[in-house]
Amino acid sequence: MDYQKIASEVYNLAESNEPVAPVVKEALQVIEQCLDQYGQDHVSLSFNGGKDCTVLLHLYAAVLARKVSSTHKSIFALYIPDPSPFPALEEFIKIAAQDYLLELFTCNLSSDIQLPVESVTPGVSTPTALKGSSGYIGHSLQTQPVGAARGGEGMRRALELYKSRFPDIQAIMVGTRRTDPHGTTLSYRNVTDPGWPAFERINPIINWSYSDVWTFLRKLKIPYCTLYDEGYTSLGSTYNTLPNPALLVTGPDSSHTLPSSLTIVANNPNTMCFIEPTPPKSSMNDFGPFTIIANNPDQSCLADPVSDLRETESVNSVGPLPRYRPAYELQDGTLERAGRVSGPVISET
Repeated sequence: MDYQKIASEVYNLAESNEPVAPVVKEALQVIEQCLDQYGQDHVSLSFNGGKDCTVLLHLYAAVLARKVSSTHKSIFALYIPDPSPFPALEEFIKIAAQDYLLELFTCNLSSDIQLPVESVTPGVSTPTALKGSSGYIGHSLQTQPVGAARGGEGMRRALELYKSRFPDIQAIMVGTRRTDPHGTTLSYRNVTDPGWPAFERINPIINWSYSDVWTFLRKLKIPYCTLYDEGYTSLGSTYNTLPNPALLVTGPDSSHTLPSSLTIVANNPNTMCFIEPTPPKSSMNDFGPFTIIANNPDQSCLADPVSDLRETESVNSVGPLPRYRPAYELQDGTLERAGRVSGPVISET
């Protein structure tokens, strides 16, 4: 990563006549003020590989290169994984951590605790007095409490773990936007509630829209998780995340079909194998546009062109598999979370 190039591109965009320029400039100011108050050694970034925190990471790298030092130090960051994260998402997190020099700490709770990790809690709107005549924040930015905590017990415990490991961190930058659940009343900066680990939450892109996020990522050619090119618009657990139905391709050539030579191989004669277009668990093997899953999470299934292996099922046709347009083609930002479901995506049979 050429951090000076990142800074030049981001700050030039903020001063341009592009429609996205005002929110970019606003976000840079929020980050700059956070660093002025705390210093880089006391600031961390919440990074889970999603589009919003990818935007925030790039903005933060630009500010560090322009305002802090020409020598880029490691960026403190924390990753609080959802239960059963997407393998592609975790792979992107690893790549981003290497590219941006993240000192990334994964807040893994004990394996017997499966708790939600909602990262947004309700709060209060940013007072108008904190904004200048141009609409941007003033220099004497005050902080607001986040109100009654509804961020999830999983998030609270993860932050407790992070605080115990990194007690010098005082502020955490988060890629929350106002259209996120519980994000409507948040301000640029919110302190955590009583009973939560003592951090100030910094929300530089709180006023960004869905289209702002994709304009920024694509205009600056910033790498992002490949799941967004497969129709996913909001990433969570494999248990509750599907491609966005608003991006479903219809008409001719709108679906995939399985090759007639495919053979599904189980590694245990008591294991049954199924075809599933959406990855539900980590016990799987990807093969083209679909996924082969086992009915037993302790077993696995393989896609193999050889037909004489023991315990196999040949597949000539399992019907069409849907195709989806990429996330940046979603026109209605209010449908961003249309791919989220309230229960498991797939149940074991």
